[in-house]
Amino acid sequence: MRIRPMTAADAVAVLNIYAEGIATGHATFQSEPPSWDEFDAARLKTPRLVAESDEGAVTGWAALSAVSSRCVYAGVVESTLYVAAAARGRGVGKALLSALIAASEAEGYWSLHAGIFPENAASLGLHESLGYRRAGVFERMGRMGHGPLAGRWRDVVMLERRSQTVGVD
Repeated sequence: MRIRPMTAADAVAVLNIYAEGIATGHATFQSEPPSWDEFDAARLKTPRLVAESDEGAVTGWAALSAVSSRCVYAGVVESTLYVAAAARGRGVGKALLSALIAASEAEGYWSLHAGIFPENAASLGLHESLGYRRAGVFERMGRMGHGPLAGRWRDVVMLERRSQTVGVD
């Protein structure tokens, strides 16, 4: 496996992996993947990463989104991570998230946020193993529109990872 920057050539694979996550009902409130243009517009240009198998297949992706346009939040971003169903449990998520953390610090970001459904124990455990801490829970943050919990209100666990090297002054 190797981690490399995401390009527009990865669009189909990235959006297919996103669709697999959506189908679980435990990854996002979104009910279908966006178009590539919508995906591209909603995320920071760098860092965006993909994991690639030895055979060259994209097996996961990670990206950052701004949380605010206010200048005081310039170093605060939301991290997003998705792993292909066939690649889960093989270290792809850990490799991607580790690389995203390092790349985010190189870009000057000091606080990474993530919102994860409490039922997604694997994602919570992965994030916590890499230094994210639970900052709180948004109770009944939104009503699920798809999947096995369609129609139910969902809580979202909010996590934060503070850099030990950026924004520590």
